[in-house]
Amino acid sequence: MYQQNLAPIPELYVSYESAQKLKVEAANLTSWDLTSRQICDLELLLNGGFNPLKGFLNEEDYNGVVDNMRLADGTLWPMPITLDVPESFAEGLELGQDIALRDQEGVILATMTVTDRWTPNKSHEAEKVFGADDDAHPAVNYLHNTAGKIYLGGPVTGIQQPVHYDFRGSRDTPNELRAYFRKLGWRRVVAFQTRNPLHRAHQELTFRAAKEAEANLLIHPVVGMTKPGDVDHFTRVRCYEAVLDKYPGSTTTMSLLNLAMRMAGPREAVWHGLIRKNHGCTHFIVGRDHAGPGKNSAGEDFYGPYDAQDLFRTHQDEMGIEMVDFKHMVFVQERAQYEAMDEIEDKDNVTILNISGTELRRRLQEGLEIPDWFSFPEVVKELRRTRPPRSQQGFTVFFTGFSGSGKSTIANALMVKLMEMGGRPVTLLDGDIVRKNLSSELGFSKEHRDLNIRRIGYVASEITKNGGIAICAPIAPYAATRRAVREEIEENGAFVEVHVATTLEECERRDRKGLYKLAREGKIKEFTGISDPYDVPEHPELRVETENVDVDNCAHQVILKLEQMGLIAG
Repeated sequence: MYQQNLAPIPELYVSYESAQKLKVEAANLTSWDLTSRQICDLELLLNGGFNPLKGFLNEEDYNGVVDNMRLADGTLWPMPITLDVPESFAEGLELGQDIALRDQEGVILATMTVTDRWTPNKSHEAEKVFGADDDAHPAVNYLHNTAGKIYLGGPVTGIQQPVHYDFRGSRDTPNELRAYFRKLGWRRVVAFQTRNPLHRAHQELTFRAAKEAEANLLIHPVVGMTKPGDVDHFTRVRCYEAVLDKYPGSTTTMSLLNLAMRMAGPREAVWHGLIRKNHGCTHFIVGRDHAGPGKNSAGEDFYGPYDAQDLFRTHQDEMGIEMVDFKHMVFVQERAQYEAMDEIEDKDNVTILNISGTELRRRLQEGLEIPDWFSFPEVVKELRRTRPPRSQQGFTVFFTGFSGSGKSTIANALMVKLMEMGGRPVTLLDGDIVRKNLSSELGFSKEHRDLNIRRIGYVASEITKNGGIAICAPIAPYAATRRAVREEIEENGAFVEVHVATTLEECERRDRKGLYKLAREGKIKEFTGISDPYDVPEHPELRVETENVDVDNCAHQVILKLEQMGLIAG
């Protein structure tokens, strides 16, 4: 049974000679610039990681995958792999036409024959694939707020692999891994999927899994796209490299997988299993709440802790890869060792220690001790390098509220107070300043206002990344845009949303710039609060009332909040 896992699998690349010829021909085709997620998908389509897929799903396959996890011919495949594009691009295409797929630098990676074009029912896709049409799920949010409206389907022809400049020696295609296993005589290989740094519990668990399956171990971390807010892959790979020395070299190897995760829990686990089978593995470790995205809008987990294992078990014979279930490992102080929680018989008489992911983040943020029993000193050192304590990180304070609510005034006061404290450079990105310097060509349509906020977010994220403080004070009426900016900034530091909750009546009464009067007379179209909606923030870090409160006090409330969050030293 295990030998087929080492035979080469089909790739979708053409030979070098054909590729040179195709490149010249493809230069004249209509071209689509791939998004980051589409590049990840394309790479795994081309190198056989998504075998048996021959391209982006056509409509019939898509419907089968969404509704019952099967392609039209009955093959098991749980995840829709689609090329999403905006209507404006799709309108210009004929069915049967070839298009060139380019990376973000404009390099042609592949061509695609567009056989299908359709408008998917995204709410239905969300319900079926992710279990709920709930924007709290990162992939559902992506589906509705980032992905294009139209899906294109059709076979792809690979011209060249996407380029990676980092960790080149650790990236392997399915056929490269299969050849490596063949060369070393590894018949049985258990894969461990992870998107987090490895600590001692993971090491214990992977050791056990390999022993249980009598197999060699492949540590196979995802370095494509994971969940917003995860530790970046550069830091993680440096952590993995530090831990690899703790494993016996003859039985363990590590390879990086350029996958764009969807955090789809049970379906994702089956998908991960099929991808690992394509990479030559015979066993796969499935965790508790495998690839779960956390809490839904109601504050409950999206998936039950064992849903993923149950779905995998149902399909494992057909998939041709065996599940090794992940035990919950905890540290038993009296015996100074890790044990599986459900195998400890004297639970009541021993001290059981465990640090959750949330607790680890808190300790890193506040610069607190992380005990040796929990992680390796090399890993902790690496994490501390990337994540200094919060009081030394950059952050963004994002004021939102109606025009004339007092955002700019409070933002100015806050800026002066932070400058008085010193220690980090402070930049104020006020609505009017930004419109003069960054967005002078933009008008006030919904699209342009959105673009303006995205630009502010981009500049703030760069300031935050470099350890400075950005203070933004746009109106920012749309919740979806504010969320996108939050996600962009939280990759680099804290995002503090401050809702300046002055009522519309009060803003109109103040009307310092005379804009409300013009809006009421219909001279300004799409004016927030009058002829355009304002989404009140549901869970801002702080809400300030400005009526009968002086500016200094409002700014001071923000300072107290920053102190409470550990962003400025008390």
